[in-house]
Order: sequence, then C-alpha cells, then structure tokens
Amino acid sequence: QVQLVESGGGLVQPGGSLRLSCAASGIMFNIRDMGWYRQAPGKQRELVARISDYGITNYTDSVRGRFTISRDAAANMMYLQMNSLKPEDTAVYYCNAALRSTRWSDYSDYWGQGTQVTVSS
Repeated sequence: QVQLVESGGGLVQPGGSLRLSCAASGIMFNIRDMGWYRQAPGKQRELVARISDYGITNYTDSVRGRFTISRDAAANMMYLQMNSLKPEDTAVYYCNAALRSTRWSDYSDYWGQGTQVTVSS
C-alpha cells in the first residue's frame, strides 16, 4: 500500500514563506515524476509544479520565480519552497506521484490527502 503524506501547510501573511513536504511510503519499485497541485474553494484542481526523476522541473506561470520544487529520491521525499506568498495562493495543496510498485507494473497515479495553505493578513 502506497501512501503520500503532505505536511508544512498553515497560515502565513502575504509576502511570507512556507515549505511543504511530501513523504512517500509503502511498497514501491520506483517513482517516476512527482508534482504539487492545488485546489482553491470553488475552483478546479490545478498543477503548481512537477519534477521528473531526472530533476527536470516545470511550473505554472503564476508561481514561477516564487516557488521551487525539489525532491530527495533516496528518501522518497518531495518539497515545495514557497516564497513571496500571495492571497491567491490560498488553497489545499496536494502531492502527486507517478510510480510503480514492481518492476513489471504499469505506472499509477497516487495522491496525498492535502495540506491547507492560507495566505492572509
């Protein structure tokens, strides 16, 4: 059973910073790419940033230059450093991973439960 657990969310003032973490655990052969998504009230879930198993990253335009995604493959961890936070960054942030549990499995998507980020004065 694979689990993704996010942590690090909270309440921060505009201009502040937060660092989100995602821990992957369970039976895994390898993790291909990982990503952070977010969903604000009344809106669809959207991609924030993704990172491949080769370390190639991509960001949605609204966070580029402010957020940095990284991963520690050996520890099955992923991070999102969020700087210069704005009220419009308020959302539930979800961790996503494309992984396979055995050498012969297909890749499947897994999701965490989410962590709330609120940017408000």
